[in-house]
Amino acid sequence: MSTQAAPQAPATTLHTGPAPASATATAGTEAGHPRRWSIMAVLGAVAFMAQLDFFVVNVALDGIGRSFPGTGVASVSWVLSAYAIVFAAVLVPAGRIADQWGRKKMLLSGVALFTLTSAVAAAAPSLGVLVAARAFQAVGAAMIVPTSLGLLYPSFPKRQHTLVVGLWAGVGAIAASAGPPVGGLLVTLDWRWIFLINVPVGIATLVAGALLLPEVRQPRGAALPDAVSALALLLAVSLLVLATVQGPGWGWTDLRTLALFAAAALAGAATVERTLRAKAPVIERQLFAGRPFTAATLALFLFSVGFAIVLLSTALFMQEVWHFSPLRAGVSIAPAPLASIAFAMNAGPIQHRFGRTVPAVTGTLAMALAAAYWIVTVHTTPDYWSGMFPGLILVGLAGGLAQAPLFAAAGTLAPERATTGSAVLNMSRQIGSAVGVALLVALTPQTTTTAFDHAWWVQAGAGLAAATALLALRPRHTP
Repeated sequence: MSTQAAPQAPATTLHTGPAPASATATAGTEAGHPRRWSIMAVLGAVAFMAQLDFFVVNVALDGIGRSFPGTGVASVSWVLSAYAIVFAAVLVPAGRIADQWGRKKMLLSGVALFTLTSAVAAAAPSLGVLVAARAFQAVGAAMIVPTSLGLLYPSFPKRQHTLVVGLWAGVGAIAASAGPPVGGLLVTLDWRWIFLINVPVGIATLVAGALLLPEVRQPRGAALPDAVSALALLLAVSLLVLATVQGPGWGWTDLRTLALFAAAALAGAATVERTLRAKAPVIERQLFAGRPFTAATLALFLFSVGFAIVLLSTALFMQEVWHFSPLRAGVSIAPAPLASIAFAMNAGPIQHRFGRTVPAVTGTLAMALAAAYWIVTVHTTPDYWSGMFPGLILVGLAGGLAQAPLFAAAGTLAPERATTGSAVLNMSRQIGSAVGVALLVALTPQTTTTAFDHAWWVQAGAGLAAATALLALRPRHTP
C-alpha cells in the first residue's frame, strides 16, 4: 500500500500540560513526545482490554446460562450481541467527538465507563442487568479504541509511525486470538472473573493515562460533526448488525429480518447522501480519496468475517465435537496468539522491507490456507497436533501479518483524520466479525464435522476475497 496522504486539513492541537494551546501536532511528528513509549504502553493496554472483551466471552456462554436458570441460548447470546451492535455503531461518532472534545478526555472517560460497567457485569444479579452492562461497556470500548490510535500519531515522530501502528494493530490481533484461551482459563474459576479482572486494569490505566497522556484536539471553532449523518450512521450500523445477529434465529427470509435489512439500507443511503453533501459529515468523503484506505477498509471487513469464524469455530469444535473442557480448548488455541505476537512484534521491520500490501495479502491467504488444511485433516476423532495445531499456527501468522498493515492505512490520512479513520477501520472489522459469527451460527445448527467444514469453506473464501481486494486496489506505481 502507498503512503500517499489525503489532502491536509487544519492541524490538530497537541496539549501536553503546560504547553500553550497553540502548540501543534506538527512538532510531535518531528521529534515525538519525550514520554512516547510510556504513552504507547498505556494506549496499548487500554486498547487490548477493550478489544479482548469482545472475544473473551465466547467460551463463557454456557456458564452464564447455568447461572441464570430459565434463560435459553437465544437470550444468553445477547451478552455477545449487545456488545457487538453497540460497539460497531458508536465507533465513528465517538471518534469524531473525540477530535472536537479532546482525545485524552474521550479516552479516559471511556476507560472509566468501561471499568464501571465491567464491575456491574461481574456482579449482575440477572441476565437483563448483564446485557445492559455489556451494552454500556461497548460504549466505553468505542470511546477507547479509535482514540488510542489518534493519540499515538502526535506522540511519535513520523518516521516511527509504521512501527507504532504495527504494534498497536498487533495488540488488537493478540487480543482477538487470546480471547478464547484467556476466557477458558477464567471460566474455570467463575465466568464473573472475565469482567472483574477489568476493574484493577482499568483503574491502573486511568491513573497512568491521566499522568502521561497528552491532550489532542482540533482547533477551537472547527465545525462539529453533522448530527443527521451521525444519527443515520448509528442507525445503519446498528440495524445491519442486529439483522445479521438475529438472522440465523429468525430465518433469513423472515419478515423481521428483511425489514431490518431494508431499514439499514435506507439509513446507509442517508449516510452516503450526507457524506457527499453535508458540510461536516461524520464520515468525511476525503477518507476514501486514496486507494490504500479504501482497500484496507474493504479487506478488513472480509478478513474479519473469516477471522471471527476461526476464533469461534475452533473453540466450539474442540468442545462440542472433541469434548474438550473450556480450559483445555482455551489452552489448545493458545499457539495462535503466541504466533501473532511473534509477527506483530516485527510488524514495523516487515512493513519497512515489504511494504503494506505483501504482508497483508500473505496474512489473508494464510487464513484461507488454515481453513483448507482443517477441511482436509480435522475429523471427529481428536487429533490435535497433526490436525488442529498447524492450522492454528497459520491463523497466528494471519493475525500478526494482516491486521497491522491494514490498520496502518489510517497513517496514510492527514493527522487530524487519524481518529476517524481508525474508527472507520474498527467499524469495518466489527461488522465483519458480526457477519462471521452469524454465518457460523447459520452453518452449524448441528455441531458435526460436515457443518464445520462448510464454515471453514466460508473462512477460506473470505481470506481469498480479502487478498483479491488488496491486490485489485493496490496503489498504482508512482515516480
